[in-house]
Amino acid sequence: MIEVNIYLALIAIATLLSTYRVFRGPTTVDRLVAVDIMTTITTGLMVLFALYYGRMIYISVAFVYALLAFGGVIAFARYLEGGL
Repeated sequence: MIEVNIYLALIAIATLLSTYRVFRGPTTVDRLVAVDIMTTITTGLMVLFALYYGRMIYISVAFVYALLAFGGVIAFARYLEGGL
């Protein structure tokens, strides 16, 4: 139980730092990377909840979410590059 609290505290710190970069990023690419980090943090949080509650369906949801987030970041990066 103590480990889960430590993990949640670390996730909260990572989320705060990433949110700061989203709002204060000097370039659009920095903001895009920060959003990608936030999706990775969310995926990790889903896996943590799956392990904590013993519901393995959350891992499947996390996997699909990670794939969709990756596709979205790639599409937006291609848009910024001028490839779309």
